[in-house]
Amino acid sequence: MAHLHITSWVLAFILLAIVVSLAKKGNEKGAKITQMILRLDYLLILYSGGSLFASYASYGPLVIIKLLAGLWAIASMEMAAVKTYKHKPAGIWWTQFIIAVAIALILGFGFLPMGILPR
Repeated sequence: MAHLHITSWVLAFILLAIVVSLAKKGNEKGAKITQMILRLDYLLILYSGGSLFASYASYGPLVIIKLLAGLWAIASMEMAAVKTYKHKPAGIWWTQFIIAVAIALILGFGFLPMGILPR
């Protein structure tokens, strides 16, 4: 399930870049379609992340913090995409997105059982 989760958030990053690019170029129809596909990808992220959370539930409070950081990353990603699409200032949402993703990556790869750091 970890492979599905990693693949889905990498796909979300790519789709977010496409949405922002299309919105800045003025292609509103293409940006809107891509944004809807991105929202479907959020469901895949939530499904695979929920499955991973269920399998790591006994690991301690780090899993809950990772869950909250992941939800924060999805929310800030969506808000950054919407604000950019509507041509409104989105700097605070991009900052939150970077912080949330950094926390989620550090916890996921560094401290949880399927991470890359030795325990």
